[in-house]
Amino acid sequence: MHVNNYRNRAMKPVLKRLLAAAVLCAGITTPAWANLAVSFDEGAPKDRFTFANTGTCAITNVQILLDLSSSKSGLIFDVTGKGAGVEVFQPMEVTVGAQALRGVPKVRDGDNQIRLDIGELKAGQRIAFTIDVDDTAGGREITVSGSEIAGARVRLLKDGRSTTAVFAPDARATVQLLDCRTS
Repeated sequence: MHVNNYRNRAMKPVLKRLLAAAVLCAGITTPAWANLAVSFDEGAPKDRFTFANTGTCAITNVQILLDLSSSKSGLIFDVTGKGAGVEVFQPMEVTVGAQALRGVPKVRDGDNQIRLDIGELKAGQRIAFTIDVDDTAGGREITVSGSEIAGARVRLLKDGRSTTAVFAPDARATVQLLDCRTS
């Protein structure tokens, strides 16, 4: 038993160094990545869009174009009482992550696109805003379901390059960025 205790004590520093080396190597060889998860939540009287950085690094100096023009129901933003929308209207209000934006975009009644200019959206952070979205296809114009936003697009633009995601019927889209160099 005396020999085994000696071996165990002698091996502890070696095992600690090997473990530290493995952790260091894992950190070096694991690429950093960034993804932008986008969700739409129907609400009354306000609808909500959320943009979450689900990656491991910041998304910096990009523009995000939220484009409803290709949605199944011809969705538009209803931000004034006089215009293209139906009944209730709500102007755009940033509720989370305003510090990540270089400014709040101006949205006109009837627009179907919003461009967000992002300075830095750190890993784990999100931007959310409320606004009223109406459909123009003749359904229930004041209520927009996830399937009605299906087909709408989110495009991330940086340095003349773009990456696009399409909303699924569950009102979710993920812009997949291969690594932090593209964000």
